[in-house]
Amino acid sequence: MTCGFGCWVVGICTLIWVVDCWFVAYVRTVKTASGATAVQIVHSTRRGARDIEHLGSAHDEAELEALKAGARQRLAEDQRELNLGLEAAGGGAPLEITASRMAHLWDALSRAYDMLGFEEAAGGDQVFRQLVLARIIEPTSKQDSARVLDEVGIPAASYATLKRRLGGYAEPSWRRGLAAACAKHAALGPASLVLYDVTTLYFETHEGDGFREPGFSKERRLEPQITLGLLTDAAGFPLMIEAFEGNKAETKTMLPTITAFMTAHHLTDVTVVADAGMFSEANREAIEDAGLSYIIGARIPEEPYHVKKWRREHPGEPIADGQVFTAPWPAAGAAKAAGRRDKVTYYRYKADSARRSLHGIDTQIAKAERAVAGKEPVKRNRFLKLTGGDRTVNRDLEAKARAVAGLKAYITNMADPTPELVIGAYHQLWHIEKSFRMSKHDLRARPIYHRKRDSIEAHLSVVFAALAITRLIEDRTGWSIKKFVRTTRRYRTVQIRAGNQILTAADPLPRDLRDALALIN
Repeated sequence: MTCGFGCWVVGICTLIWVVDCWFVAYVRTVKTASGATAVQIVHSTRRGARDIEHLGSAHDEAELEALKAGARQRLAEDQRELNLGLEAAGGGAPLEITASRMAHLWDALSRAYDMLGFEEAAGGDQVFRQLVLARIIEPTSKQDSARVLDEVGIPAASYATLKRRLGGYAEPSWRRGLAAACAKHAALGPASLVLYDVTTLYFETHEGDGFREPGFSKERRLEPQITLGLLTDAAGFPLMIEAFEGNKAETKTMLPTITAFMTAHHLTDVTVVADAGMFSEANREAIEDAGLSYIIGARIPEEPYHVKKWRREHPGEPIADGQVFTAPWPAAGAAKAAGRRDKVTYYRYKADSARRSLHGIDTQIAKAERAVAGKEPVKRNRFLKLTGGDRTVNRDLEAKARAVAGLKAYITNMADPTPELVIGAYHQLWHIEKSFRMSKHDLRARPIYHRKRDSIEAHLSVVFAALAITRLIEDRTGWSIKKFVRTTRRYRTVQIRAGNQILTAADPLPRDLRDALALIN
């Protein structure tokens, strides 16, 4: 081969590491002006410095081979033997693995934990860190988390230590510290947009205890349950979680959660985005009294006035896909005197939604007509009208349903809203629904092994922190947490005893995983 100066380089090379600098020595041959072939040893460094040692010039092949042999001997004399002490290890016995860790997975989760400020919020509590990260790797009981940590290669705290610490994790101040770290990461400011929703977690018991009580279940269960209120930012990143009695109405969970969050973080105004089921009229007024703005989505019982007016003015013309009708709703009289804000309702028409709704109406009408004709047994059907023994199709209700097909209402009390902002904000609610799915399925939030309220509250603190880390990793990598954990846990770092030395070896990472890990840093 040739070097950078066009000289022929003999394939003899040695590499030496000295004081944080690479030294390379190699043999090269150079044609001289007299026609002879000079043999040289070049000593170069990574920083570019070179030292050339001239061994002699050859005039025939025999002299050239003799000089090359001398050069090889000179290079060999400069080498030192690395003594690993393998003789002491004995024959060809397998080398001992002294440690094995899921280093890439644990280090990535730990970096996310630290990035969110949980190390500071938890006061450096390593037991809490272990519980949170172990739940992400494999959701299981607190006692079984020691097995998960052992498989990862992390020394776990004893179960007695874990039980002593759980009481602290149930304290409201502990959860507030985690919420403060999440709020800081989300960079909330004045008039921030937050999403709120509730879910229920049931318990396999038949007796309520004042906290675990039967109530309206999202999962259609009859067992005692608790109600969870989750507050997230506009992207679904968790900000706060609160547990309520299982029989507490959903509409009564939102205001305590949001006002507590605003007080803790000194926020003067936030805009709450929630589904219509979260708002009763009284609840809406209470939210206004607390100084909050809201955006809610609502179903339409009958054709709005503004839509009727447009259809009268455009007979036979279909409504354009995405068209928005604006209906101002100014406060007046007693409402204005009571400090109520002006409101706006936006009605948006979506052709795809209308197509699905009309298909459902057609199906139900066809069934109702067959039931009226006696060709089908009477079943629950909103378009089937029973008067005494007579069966008729409710055409008035059919007309109302067809008139509002494809329309959705969005109500807000924000000052100077725009339809794009209001409708866009409402349709971010899928983020909080995704967070609930992750907490229930990926993190198995249901506290199967807990009965007392303190224990349940401590469990929810762990789940909340795990959910925040999970959302951070998914947002940064674009991978689901299930894929990230399943892929990364396969690559381990091991330490091997070779005589008197401890060597570290690691599985090579595929490019996509290296890129994902780099995004978490």
